[in-house]
Amino acid sequence: MSESTDNAAQNAAAQPAGAPAVNAEVTPSTEGEHGPRKAGVFSLAVGSIGVVYGDIGTSPLYAFREALHHTAADGLITRAEVLGVVSLLIWALTLVVTLKYVLFVMYADNKGEGGTLSLVALVKGAIGGKGGFAVLVGILGASMFFGDAVITPAISVLSAVEGLEVVQPVFSHYVVPITIVILVLLFTFQSSGTGRVAALFGPITTFWFLSLGVLGLMHVADDPGVFIALSPLTAVHFILNHGTLSLVVIGSVFLAVTGAEALYADMGHFGRRPIQLAWLMLVFPSLALNYLGQGALVLSHPQAVDNPFFLMVPEPLRLPFIVLATIATIIASQAVITGAFSLTQQAVQLGLLPRIESRHTSETLAGQIYLPRVNWMLLTGVLALVIFFRSSSGLASAYGISVTGEMVMSSLLAFIVVWKAWKWPLPLAVLIVSPFLSAEIVFLSANMLKVLDGGYVPLTLAICVATSMWTWVRGTSIVFEKAHRENIPLSDLLKMLSKSHPVRVPGTAVFLTSDPYLAPSALMHNLKHNTVLHAKNIVLTVNVATTPRYADDQRTRIEALSDDFTSITLNFGYMETPNVPKALMHCRKQGLKFDIMATSFFLNHRSFKPAAQSAMPLWQTRLFIALSRWAANATDFYRLPSNRVLELGQQLTV
Repeated sequence: MSESTDNAAQNAAAQPAGAPAVNAEVTPSTEGEHGPRKAGVFSLAVGSIGVVYGDIGTSPLYAFREALHHTAADGLITRAEVLGVVSLLIWALTLVVTLKYVLFVMYADNKGEGGTLSLVALVKGAIGGKGGFAVLVGILGASMFFGDAVITPAISVLSAVEGLEVVQPVFSHYVVPITIVILVLLFTFQSSGTGRVAALFGPITTFWFLSLGVLGLMHVADDPGVFIALSPLTAVHFILNHGTLSLVVIGSVFLAVTGAEALYADMGHFGRRPIQLAWLMLVFPSLALNYLGQGALVLSHPQAVDNPFFLMVPEPLRLPFIVLATIATIIASQAVITGAFSLTQQAVQLGLLPRIESRHTSETLAGQIYLPRVNWMLLTGVLALVIFFRSSSGLASAYGISVTGEMVMSSLLAFIVVWKAWKWPLPLAVLIVSPFLSAEIVFLSANMLKVLDGGYVPLTLAICVATSMWTWVRGTSIVFEKAHRENIPLSDLLKMLSKSHPVRVPGTAVFLTSDPYLAPSALMHNLKHNTVLHAKNIVLTVNVATTPRYADDQRTRIEALSDDFTSITLNFGYMETPNVPKALMHCRKQGLKFDIMATSFFLNHRSFKPAAQSAMPLWQTRLFIALSRWAANATDFYRLPSNRVLELGQQLTV
């Protein structure tokens, strides 16, 4: 058994219901061209606009306004300051989004899939071994994403509904209640799936970006001198003239690039080319034009500084545009919620979290899932933020830290991929990655200045998530090693059974195990307490690999151990949900006689209690035990028929 396999199997050993293994081996897959990429590039580009760019597309609602508010701390805003802020916004989009993600990081894909955890998989495959550093960085990056997933719906919907104050100030008392109602409806809707609505996301968000561009074009004529902001020297001049204040402004400017990680994370749904095409042909030009238009409006009408975005809209169209903005923010929130579901599922498959109940909301699209516990936890956090901060300006202080932290983690992982996986010379790898990493460290430093003003919220959440992930990784490692010491080799058990001749009963028994070389605990308990053995016995291991998906012809591996024992290994990618019965049906093509109505699935249900002497502190041991109890039932997780499952209990000390 390889070291990578042994390491990844640890997660399954700790699962309280006799879980199969999580395998870190990377097996070639033909799924790099899977799914939607067979569709036309143009239609995929439109679809990506609705899913990938929803978050970054709502940034004009508040990014320019918040940056100006920090600039105008003394109550005065000069022409150079307005131009400087616009230039910072445009060049932040250019450096972080265009150069880093669109033209660089998106080429570091794992069989067509992107995201922080895909980078972790690439790094582990490149450096070999357990990849402890990659796992740690991946944990930090993933935990930061959850902070973003809580803040994005709150700030996006709040900023859109606040447009009502521009139409009629009396509406200010209704902003928070309306926001709460919209968010509750949005999260409640998750259980029914997003398939039907998703078809509308692309066209609506495309219209939204076209509107942003048109609004910008309408107002650049207010002061054509705003085009000076296209020069990077304008941004540099602003930074040099404002000293430490520029760092505060940069923290708000970063609001313009929140959502950039979605370009990479959602690459598997649409493909690289459609996402790149959508950004270069529509999204980036529309955003740049809108920021230029907002700058020109403020230069010509300084009183517009309070809410330049909605004051760009002609007065008769403001109310309809507020409705459009609200829809756009709902779409942006939906994209982040869906991303949280997908990231959680990947973390579970890679052994960073215990099993979490998931439900498929589409019969044809495997990526559409619903995680009830994650959904309601997100809603609780979002509503708490809305009620506590009560405005998008208040939330802006809390926004950005989690996103910048996630970007720094992705740059660190990308550096290792370029150096170790792509085999580029170290100096060249440093030369390529260091500009992005340096800029992100500046953004992170700027956002850290907002910790006391609300930035502690995403940091606290990220710390909680990271601690839970690291505790789960440590705990599963301890349990795996203990189970490995106490169990006997399967080959030894088969020799003993050939001599003892236990009582046989008809049918097939499937024993799920994390290690196919050890006798499954459920098998040992069944022999000990029931003193019987089925006519046919299958030792089943489910491997979740660091490749996103497995081709059907690579899914199964069957090995005959004796006349009545068979070892079966089922392989799934970390983007897939293991469906054990369905996979076993495919084994028939390889000669396996399988009748699910004559089959019993035996699971080992583990429960834990603190050991007198543990490798972990007591608080961490208790957290691990709580996480194990929180894990979803293995029967549901692996799609086993509940009327064919038998669970045998086992208590272990940790």
